Amino acid sequence: MQEFNPEPGKPEALGGGIRRILAPNPSAMTFRGTNTYLLGRRDVAVIDPGPDDPAHLAAILTSVGPEARITHIFVTHAHRDHSPLARTLSAQTGAEILAFGPATAGRSALMTELAKAGLADGGEGIDAAFSPDRNLEDGAHVTGDDWQIDALWTPGHLGNHMCFRAGDAIFTGDLVMGWASSLVSPPDGDLSDFMASCRRLRGLGPSVFHAGHGPPIPEPDARLDALIAHREAREAAIVAALADGPATATDLARRIYTDTPQRLMPAATRNVLAHLIDLYGKKRAAPLGNLTAESRFGLL
Repeated sequence: MQEFNPEPGKPEALGGGIRRILAPNPSAMTFRGTNTYLLGRRDVAVIDPGPDDPAHLAAILTSVGPEARITHIFVTHAHRDHSPLARTLSAQTGAEILAFGPATAGRSALMTELAKAGLADGGEGIDAAFSPDRNLEDGAHVTGDDWQIDALWTPGHLGNHMCFRAGDAIFTGDLVMGWASSLVSPPDGDLSDFMASCRRLRGLGPSVFHAGHGPPIPEPDARLDALIAHREAREAAIVAALADGPATATDLARRIYTDTPQRLMPAATRNVLAHLIDLYGKKRAAPLGNLTAESRFGLL
């Protein structure tokens, strides 16, 4: 993974008519930065335009070339490292913005109920103003001059998360990455949905995943197997810890994420909360009192 260090703003051909441009927004949560993808040579689709950064906007526009035009802007999900530049890019090019829906679209009934009851996110950077020009249904087909994209609704990391299939490649946004597992933070993230989405992608047969951050994933099913096994192991560790008595997500994260740097512990705690809510939905654990981010959970 450390060898993956492309120059921000410089387009790189990945094969199959796909080019990648790295946005200049590296961080502990974005790795080297957000990957923006260009698909096609004449009618160009942009996948995940990224943060609202003037240098990245210029890099995208320059990379398209004088004989091509941007006709479609696809957004995997409404986090601020993926979606904000969409509206500016659309204004510059006239291209249509396509996604599952606005930032809160696709929430499960349980997450909608918890949000109404006051469960807040963990500050992961929701692009609350995001709204596409066209809402894509699961299974929708969109075609350009020399490409076709099939939209796959894959909630979990975020309720409005979509993956986009083009030929034998799938653009996986933040659902599947090679450099790290995804953050799942309720009420916008939903671990039950996340696991179902990973299992849905398993066996679709692509040759490569192109993630929202990090390098291409050349063995998609093996990566999915590893992510599913990782989450199952986390669940087992949480259940084992709860066998010693009720605990909060913060307490459990400190006991389980022993090798995690301190700066990442808030994200680890939100992941544990997602597991606890998943266990609650499975009727295997429950909060002692009202469900909040600080609730103590016990096994049932």
